[in-house]
Amino acid sequence: MLTLEKAQIIAAETLAEGRRLSLAPLCCVVLDRGGHMLALLRDEQASIYRPEIAMGKAAGCLGMGFGGRELAKRAAAMPMFFNGLQAAFPSGMLPVPGGVLIRDGEGDLLGAVGVTGDTSDNDELCALAGIAAAGLVADTGA
Repeated sequence: MLTLEKAQIIAAETLAEGRRLSLAPLCCVVLDRGGHMLALLRDEQASIYRPEIAMGKAAGCLGMGFGGRELAKRAAAMPMFFNGLQAAFPSGMLPVPGGVLIRDGEGDLLGAVGVTGDTSDNDELCALAGIAAAGLVADTGA
């Protein structure tokens, strides 16, 4: 189970990594495996709608069972299918890096994190740092 304490560590360390790397202001959403939000942190300088974008990244990963990198590959191969999924996912879906599944040491799914604000690759890099800081395993789908 993904605890509130672990979710807060992920979110805080994700934003801290963005600051250490001098990235654009980030926003991080952490969802449990049922898609319920446990943590949301938004840098005070992050632009509007960043929480919704981060939610779309995380929820898309949970909904499809793949990390953002794998979702991006599949969306490129099947654009009509992924366009249709937008209506089926209540929190939207953004099939790009920056959405990362969270697993425990045994590989069991615990939840997902969505990060936005910089490039998708940098968003993902920060998510990986946040998940590692919580002692959990990141699954990008790569």
